[in-house]
Amino acid sequence: MGDVSKAVKHFSLLLCLPSLALAAPFVAIKDGESFTYKVGFGIFMHAGEIVVTGQNDATAGHDFIDITATTSTRGFVRGFYPYDNSAVALIDRPTGRLLSVKETGSDPKRAIDSEFLIDYAKRHGTYSDRVRAERSLEIPLPEGGDPIDLISALVQTRDWNLKPGEKRDVVVQFARDFYAISIQAEGYEQVHTPMGEYKTLVLVPRMEKDPKGLFKKGGQIKVWIAQDGSRLPVKMQLKLNFGTASLSLSSYKAPVK
Repeated sequence: MGDVSKAVKHFSLLLCLPSLALAAPFVAIKDGESFTYKVGFGIFMHAGEIVVTGQNDATAGHDFIDITATTSTRGFVRGFYPYDNSAVALIDRPTGRLLSVKETGSDPKRAIDSEFLIDYAKRHGTYSDRVRAERSLEIPLPEGGDPIDLISALVQTRDWNLKPGEKRDVVVQFARDFYAISIQAEGYEQVHTPMGEYKTLVLVPRMEKDPKGLFKKGGQIKVWIAQDGSRLPVKMQLKLNFGTASLSLSSYKAPVK
């Protein structure tokens, strides 16, 4: 039973990882755009739900956008493991720069309350864990670009026009560390989701040099991008050493025009 909750928590983390990209206006997720995913694990077809939304944020007259990923267990799983999490990434739209990620929530073991702030002048990020203060630290920013969140990077691939065999390199920040990965286009697949059938391009992020974290333990992430006009990320999959969890797009709301 604990494996199901671990899978849902891993997806919650993966959807708010910052990644490095060249500075450019942020267009990956737009104001009012919303993706709802049903999380399945093993025999539990609806172990949880993840909702990713974009909303303009005109704080102090700046042109920001909030990318929010909310995660919660559902159904039978919630009966033995009530888990709720909200991660909000604040992004400067004109530059595409990630400014902060705030994460709050709870599980049966502890509360969740952390913040990741980026100082571009000093070239470092500050991770503050208000529940487990000993985990707080400063992380130097790698050279080569400005951070955005991973789900935005994956959605942005619909504008990359990758073909099977092609790839792009990025750097992601997972929890308290940086990971250099390559997002590789593997091939086309037909997939079924609650929203229908799609011809998709399969993308696989890999850590080719000095693998660590879930990559070192044999973990694998896959993303299926629809090849119709929407180019929606209709399916995601996370393979861990204790099983495989999947996200299927169950509903989608188009951005505000």
